[in-house]
Amino acid sequence: MAKLGETFDRNTVPADEFEPLPAGDYFAQVVESEMRPTKAGTGEYLKLTWQVLAGPFEGRKFWEQLNIRNPNDTAQRIALQSLAKICDAMGLAAIDDSDELHNRPINVRLVVKEQAGYSPKNEVKGYSAHEPSKPAASKPAAAATKPAAPRPWGARATA
Repeated sequence: MAKLGETFDRNTVPADEFEPLPAGDYFAQVVESEMRPTKAGTGEYLKLTWQVLAGPFEGRKFWEQLNIRNPNDTAQRIALQSLAKICDAMGLAAIDDSDELHNRPINVRLVVKEQAGYSPKNEVKGYSAHEPSKPAASKPAAAATKPAAPRPWGARATA
């Protein structure tokens, strides 16, 4: 038996932050990136760590892997197209280092991918430039109106 030092209260433990985010659009930015070898060792992928910047899931992270160098031409083409779309959304024509993607907020569309034998996970399905919310247009001032004429049934003659 091992004494914990204090009572463990399960209700004080935050919810699991590795559950996938609900499908939808998120205002997010890349906060970390690194090149890693593929499991087979035949290529490399760019691992992006995204962080949600607003809304009820602010602060949550999700990850994306782009097979930048891969013997499978289709996998590599899809990854390079995704990287091009990220750069487009961020307003970047060319980059030399993945650090150039950091701290550039954009909108990211997520779906939840279900796969037999695995836990559900988020998958990025799109990117778009973030356009700051435009302030609501002020309502036009009410047009000046002339006072209403007295209604004949409401006026009483005074003597």
